Amino acid sequence: MSTYKLTILALLAALAVGGRYIFQFIPNVQPVTAIIIICGIILGPTSALLLAILTTFLSNMLLGMGLWTLWQIVSWGIIGIMSGLLGKMLKRVPFLIIVLLAIFSGYFYGFIISLTTYQVTGKFWPYYIAGLPFDTSHAIGNAVFIVLLYPMISFLFTRYAYNRFDVKNTD
Repeated sequence: MSTYKLTILALLAALAVGGRYIFQFIPNVQPVTAIIIICGIILGPTSALLLAILTTFLSNMLLGMGLWTLWQIVSWGIIGIMSGLLGKMLKRVPFLIIVLLAIFSGYFYGFIISLTTYQVTGKFWPYYIAGLPFDTSHAIGNAVFIVLLYPMISFLFTRYAYNRFDVKNTD
């Protein structure tokens, strides 16, 4: 992994952590999942996994660590790997597919996080069903952040990264 690619990951992590901190007052609406998806599609699954780990630890140092931190790493890591594999399989991923992946990821993230409660109390379904409105806001927020961020970030990567450093899916 080149210094340039590490710098890009650090910038994306800063964007994700800052966005998560700024949007903390809106439950489950944060740009982290969207940024991890974008990173996976453009830079590959390994970079997205590293971004998920980095973002989770850095943002939880501001917002609070707990048992859920491990499950956040697992869920965002799987989302990053899925999006990275999608980016590797398809040379050009259709924008609608990216938005649908973002919506699916909101519910997937909630499902994995709900496993935390099962680990502690042994009850999964009541917690998961009660959390569906929050998962829905996460899914909608992901779609909005993808619509806002993907064109800008992919343009910057196309403009600078592809032409100069060839960092597209090198994992």
